[in-house]
Amino acid sequence: MNPWRLFTQLSRLRQRGGALARIGRAFRVFGPMSVDVLRGRYRPIPWAAFGWMAVALIYLVSPLDLIPDFLMVIGLVDDVFIVGWLLTRVDRALGDYRRWKGIDDDDAVAE
Repeated sequence: MNPWRLFTQLSRLRQRGGALARIGRAFRVFGPMSVDVLRGRYRPIPWAAFGWMAVALIYLVSPLDLIPDFLMVIGLVDDVFIVGWLLTRVDRALGDYRRWKGIDDDDAVAE
């Protein structure tokens, strides 16, 4: 195998791994952040995080898709990519909350 091709494949895998870590971190942090906001413990309210999460949920349940779901695998893949991309935006919007909460970003993802 060509060493350059192996290098590019490994770098792509590393980039995707970072995105997956951001998605997981968004899921882990969004719930506690919502509780802190509702109880008045955290201000300012991260409206961007709520907005991105709402868009992700709406896209996920909406019958309107970039690629229709009746095309089986391809139709579901676009949902995974778009919702994943939106969740990385949620994670970025939660940066101030993670710092306030003292959640260590180093072990999850380097931004």
